[in-house]
Amino acid sequence: RVYVASKGRAAEACGFHSLTHALPATTGEAELLALVAGLNADRAIHGILVQLPLPKAIDATKVLEAIDPAKDVDGFHPLNVGLLATGQAARAPLPCTPHGALLLARAAAVGLGRGLAGMHAVVVGRSNIVGKPMAQLLLAEDCTVTLAHSRTRDLAALCKSADLLVAAVGRPRMLGADCVKPGAIVLDVGINRVAGEDGKSRLAGDVDFAAAAPLAGAITPVPGGVGPMTIAMLMANALKAAEAAAGRAPAMDAAPGPR
Repeated sequence: RVYVASKGRAAEACGFHSLTHALPATTGEAELLALVAGLNADRAIHGILVQLPLPKAIDATKVLEAIDPAKDVDGFHPLNVGLLATGQAARAPLPCTPHGALLLARAAAVGLGRGLAGMHAVVVGRSNIVGKPMAQLLLAEDCTVTLAHSRTRDLAALCKSADLLVAAVGRPRMLGADCVKPGAIVLDVGINRVAGEDGKSRLAGDVDFAAAAPLAGAITPVPGGVGPMTIAMLMANALKAAEAAAGRAPAMDAAPGPR
């Protein structure tokens, strides 16, 4: 709910026409598909986002496939996933979190006097939402990419070999100082709710920030790092979709590729 509210506020700040359809947990698959079909046909709507996860009774794959690929501002439709995987990302909306992380990686590399090309990038996490598309985007930047996960053997040693480390495994503070190469760029995509010493819950990333920060050349905090970039990239995808629907060239080009 917090994330959905943040998206709504960002859309309003951008001057977008934005609607939120908050459906009860009892909503059936047919009802949700009918809503998606209606939004597909609505010419006043240029971007559709179905907030995941969905109730177990609903097939999320079927729902995502039902979205018009031209209105798929999350970049999750199989057609758009395929365009990214086959090096045609300029023709597709990019998944928001990996895209935002990529722009942060580019900026960090420039700030450190480097380029991403030739870097060894280790992505920890193999989800369709972050891990896999992140690896594809970094390949397009000419990084040498290793896609790791929670069952990778000797994970710490592998992570410590990375010039660019992306943590997206969903385990709080899983990666510590023993996983960070001195001077490496560390992007923490994890958002985990943990109990604080005062008994109140707090957000924590997949990286132990306090332990990793002294070693890293650049590191993103949680919250306040990749999260705001995710929302910014969602707004960018919505803008590009609206421009495409109007037959205009996009006002911005944030597709992957050497910079």
